[in-house]
Amino acid sequence: MLLHKGETLFRQGESGPLYHIKSGLLKIVRIHEDGNPILFNIIVPGEIIPHHSLISPKEYHGTAIALVTSEVESLPAAEWYDNLKQHPEKGLEIALLLQSKLRMMQQRIDQLTQTAPADKLQKLQEWFGIYIAPAGLTDVLTQEEIGQLIGLRRETVNRLLRAQSANYNG
Repeated sequence: MLLHKGETLFRQGESGPLYHIKSGLLKIVRIHEDGNPILFNIIVPGEIIPHHSLISPKEYHGTAIALVTSEVESLPAAEWYDNLKQHPEKGLEIALLLQSKLRMMQQRIDQLTQTAPADKLQKLQEWFGIYIAPAGLTDVLTQEEIGQLIGLRRETVNRLLRAQSANYNG
């Protein structure tokens, strides 16, 4: 299935299949009780989501939205779990998938632990560049979302992006 930028794959609280991301990028947004959306995860090619349902079913923890045109394969839940029961060695495959995601999250933590806000932004831009070049970070995320990913206020992100632009153009 092909998702275009801005299209929703699944919504928070729903239940359904798992998905293999063949190409593109997705963002996972969680809507809090007060209605505020928080971007808390980026899904890259090769991942099977939702991660928390790889071994047993659970409703979707957030809403998955395409950041760019993305090719996604639906993996029917019943077939996925039946296959796991019939082939216990698949557990290693799942462990490797989760290990890969944990390593990616470690990179994100490294981004967050940069002391200077400009360094946080630069690290995020470098990481995103792997997946979206030649597009820029602001082509796929809002300043608010960038701030949520690196622990900065939108205003700070705006100031840093303006300073980068001035340095690049000057």
